[in-house]
Amino acid sequence: MPAYNAQKTLRKTYADIPKHVADEIILVDDGSHDKTVSIAKKLGIKTFVHPQNRGYGGNQKTCYMLALNAGAQIVVMVHPDYQYDSSLTSELIRPIQNHRFDIMLGSRIRTRQEALKGGMPLYKYLANRFLTTLQNLVLGENHSEYHTGFRAYRRQVLVKLPFHRFSDDFVFDQEILISAIYAGFRIGEIPVPTRYFSEASSINFVRSVKYGLETLLALFQYILASMNIYRGRIFPK
Repeated sequence: MPAYNAQKTLRKTYADIPKHVADEIILVDDGSHDKTVSIAKKLGIKTFVHPQNRGYGGNQKTCYMLALNAGAQIVVMVHPDYQYDSSLTSELIRPIQNHRFDIMLGSRIRTRQEALKGGMPLYKYLANRFLTTLQNLVLGENHSEYHTGFRAYRRQVLVKLPFHRFSDDFVFDQEILISAIYAGFRIGEIPVPTRYFSEASSINFVRSVKYGLETLLALFQYILASMNIYRGRIFPK
């Protein structure tokens, strides 16, 4: 769980995680200014604290290194802001356990009506649809959403991909998927409820625009790498 100021939602997220599924739960706090760390420790969660904020991508890098060092064979990321239904963890990882996919995504976009009814702002829904459609076209995939914070990885994915070279910002989520597709890993998805509410974390409009532009740049790098013109830093050698 990559955490930042999640004191209001951490308990609920943790309580929903099926305890018979997770061998170990790791939380990395990215310099929170609230009681996230103390709550995590009271819950018995293995907690690591960044003394300074390293960014969303930088937080994930630490999460994955800790999980790999602990010997994890499947690594699940869920935001501790209760925006995603962590009770669906068993369903998320089952296709990986059955060797059908290497990465699984929890998609909030089953239908437009459900996404908007769940509180997703219209501009975010439209941006999500635009980027996802473009990504499907460029990457040759057919997914309903690439922009979810609930996902699972087979260990081999994280071992092979150079995620330590990815961005420390929000576009990390897209760089790791684009790099994985380039490397030939298989991606599947399951539908999950959409939850937007005041306590759930969400980037503002300006940072959303930056995230969108950086996603487009990553797609352009994928095109160049696929054409053997230039292989950028996000692709495995």
